[in-house]
Amino acid sequence: MRILILGSGGREHALALKISKSPLCQQLFISPGNPGTAECGINLNFSVTDFNEIKNCCIEEKIDMVIVGPEEPLVKG
Repeated sequence: MRILILGSGGREHALALKISKSPLCQQLFISPGNPGTAECGINLNFSVTDFNEIKNCCIEEKIDMVIVGPEEPLVKG
């Protein structure tokens, strides 16, 4: 699976660390990520509430699953 994690905190780092070790994970992207998540996958430079960029990323990178870490993008739809 090609997975995108949204967020940049400790929660997202913990998710990225575990998911990156799964044999089911082909490629892991984290946006915006942090230095720790960069060791687990590829950090991307867009906001967790930039819904247009999230959509574009999902299409371009053929993302199979999006995991939302912070509450803000969930609240904003």
